[in-house]
Amino acid sequence: MGDDAARPDDDGQRAITGRAGLVALGTLASRVLGLARDVTLAAVFSVAITDAFWVAFTLPNALRQLLAEGAVSSAVVPVMAEVRRRGGRDEAARFFAKIRGLSLLALVVASALGVALSPQLVALFANGLEARPDAMARTVTLSRWVFPYILFMGSAALGMAALHTERRFVVASFAPALLNVALVVAALALPTWLMTTGRDPSLALAVGALAGGALQVLAQLPSLRQIGYLSRPRLALGDPDVRRVLARILPMTLGLGIYYVDLIVCRRLLSTEGEGAQSWFSWAQRLCDFPQGIFVMALSTAALPSLASLAADGKLDEVAATMAYALRLALFVALPVTALLVGLSEPIVAAFFERGQFDARSTHETARALTAQGAGVWAVAVVRTLVGVSFALGDTRTPVIVSGLDLLALIGIAWLATGPLGHVGVGVAVTGSSIVQMLLLWVLVARRLPDARTGEILGSAARTALAAGVAVVGARLVAGAVRGAPGPAWLARPLPAIAGGAAFGVVFVVAAHLSRSPEWLALWRGLRRRLGRA
Repeated sequence: MGDDAARPDDDGQRAITGRAGLVALGTLASRVLGLARDVTLAAVFSVAITDAFWVAFTLPNALRQLLAEGAVSSAVVPVMAEVRRRGGRDEAARFFAKIRGLSLLALVVASALGVALSPQLVALFANGLEARPDAMARTVTLSRWVFPYILFMGSAALGMAALHTERRFVVASFAPALLNVALVVAALALPTWLMTTGRDPSLALAVGALAGGALQVLAQLPSLRQIGYLSRPRLALGDPDVRRVLARILPMTLGLGIYYVDLIVCRRLLSTEGEGAQSWFSWAQRLCDFPQGIFVMALSTAALPSLASLAADGKLDEVAATMAYALRLALFVALPVTALLVGLSEPIVAAFFERGQFDARSTHETARALTAQGAGVWAVAVVRTLVGVSFALGDTRTPVIVSGLDLLALIGIAWLATGPLGHVGVGVAVTGSSIVQMLLLWVLVARRLPDARTGEILGSAARTALAAGVAVVGARLVAGAVRGAPGPAWLARPLPAIAGGAAFGVVFVVAAHLSRSPEWLALWRGLRRRLGRA
């Protein structure tokens, strides 16, 4: 198929690629700081403390992922885009005030319930801690402190939806980095003071999380004021547009419940695998989230306004073309990332984490978890794009139904895998269920479109996978050649990951350039345009 047929119109393509680049830049800052945050936490705190923090942070952080990267944006942006097209920015701002009032009420209630029910929630998520009373008590205390984080993150997610509707991506993309800054500062500045005053040093993490959430909300206020979206919140449940948002969100509430069951299964299983399992799983998850967030999540975020506008106009052919283009770009990034994380798992973990409290055993166990989770990065990239397409089409039921089936797959695979593989089996289950979710979503979303461009997408994926396979072979050879090279420890430890990663990047880019990959050429043209403006 020709290049023109493979993409939406040039203006739409440039808009999506440009917005994705901007969102990716902001997300890159957040993910780099997030990785620095986790490196800091791993070095400063014992796995006993980080295990407790990850369990306590599971509930509000899961809501953050769903609110900031999923339900709210996907439900609000399409309706707000239609309201703006119909009545202009003033009408959209009035609609936003109504949604803000409803959101604040729900978030305050959820925060209060979370604090009150922290012992029950921790017991539900990590029943294995009951055999370790000190660990259980610390986790409950942290959960009570951290849970109000969702009040800040829910508000920030709604502000992000408004800014995205107005094509304002800068603040919405860079504000999440403030959480990581706050956690790093708190981890470095507070533990010693807390211990000298007789308090648990783990409380530094709770203070950092709450401060980071508040900073994100404050960072959005000037931009929201500039576009006229900072009027007083209102409760207007009878408003037809508010009801339309609720009609979209309510099925997502079921999806939220299913997602929490996923988390309960994972965290409960990990809590029975001994000290360190929660942390090893979480460090590996961070390394997987890092590259996904740089471009994959950025691309799905940037594509949603275009998809929503096209769907509202009934232009399903252009929706299909935009989806195909977004999927091709997502896989062009996600497939090589998958190959790199699996092929160089141990050198990558050693380079980032092995220092301070993080020893060689933690490196090995985290690398095993990374191999299992990293194998599913490409599937998660496809899922995020397809969910956005489904929501843009006004279909909120399909992702929920698929989530339920995904949960069954997760439970089944985890039941089979955790016995022989221990904590790694949880990562295997996450990857396997993501692939099941991707396949089901593809079948159901493709039925809504006149032409899903399956051949175009699969051809692009095959070309990308071949280049990534060649690149990872070269990366492993180079990493093996420099392992054990003489020199200071601070250089010898990260050298295999640095050299292997550089070799991977060079080989992959050369292969993509020589094959005239349309995805690479689109990214290269966008980069050259931005450098030309600098």
